[in-house]
Amino acid sequence: MENWITYLLLIGVVLSGGLLVFFLKEKITGSLKFLLAFSGAFMLGIAALHLIPEVYAEHQTYIGIYVLLGFLIQLILEYFSQGIEHGHIHAHKNASSKFFAPILISLCIHAFLEGLPLANESLGHNHSHGFVHSDEHSFLISILLHKFPIAITLMTLFVKSNVKMKKAFFLLIIFSLMAPLGNFVAVYYMDFFQENGNIMNKILAIVVGMFLHISTTILFETDESHKFNLAKLLLIISGGYVAYLVA
Repeated sequence: MENWITYLLLIGVVLSGGLLVFFLKEKITGSLKFLLAFSGAFMLGIAALHLIPEVYAEHQTYIGIYVLLGFLIQLILEYFSQGIEHGHIHAHKNASSKFFAPILISLCIHAFLEGLPLANESLGHNHSHGFVHSDEHSFLISILLHKFPIAITLMTLFVKSNVKMKKAFFLLIIFSLMAPLGNFVAVYYMDFFQENGNIMNKILAIVVGMFLHISTTILFETDESHKFNLAKLLLIISGGYVAYLVA
């Protein structure tokens, strides 16, 4: 897939999620937990079936440490993002920029890191360099599926906090550009990453750890509604099955 198509998809899925909040409002917010359940199961499936085998295929010593590091990094990032990755909304009316800064920064760091391994298609399509397989887009799909509910949650937070529309979309655009920026940086330093392939494999291992933290947190969160728990179970099974088909 050409880089510009990847960029358009990454930016478009975030902006479309934000637009839906304005057009559908509470309807789309009410569906958020279902979107998260499916995307969480899909992410876990892709991590187990595709990404974990990918990082361990390099036979690097202590690569598992980087997976655990990614898990820890995501734990720290979510301390500042207040759990937006899981659909948590802690709105404060007329909140200042200081309230949104740590949330946006943590989301941007996460997006930038997961955008780096997406540069595989511009880096020779070589598995030995530790990049995600070029003939499979499961990694990109998992990112898109997760960014969509994050964008909905983030825009809902802006709306409930009485943020002006122009400012809300400006901040959303900044977030949407981070994964493409990570992709661009990896492409720009193509020679460096090709000559030091182990570096990218370690970055991918960190992203895998981040995926594991996000997906397991989503899946293990409970709800008082038994009806939702049944729907969530079906969505988890569906997400896992689709991941199996894609991977």
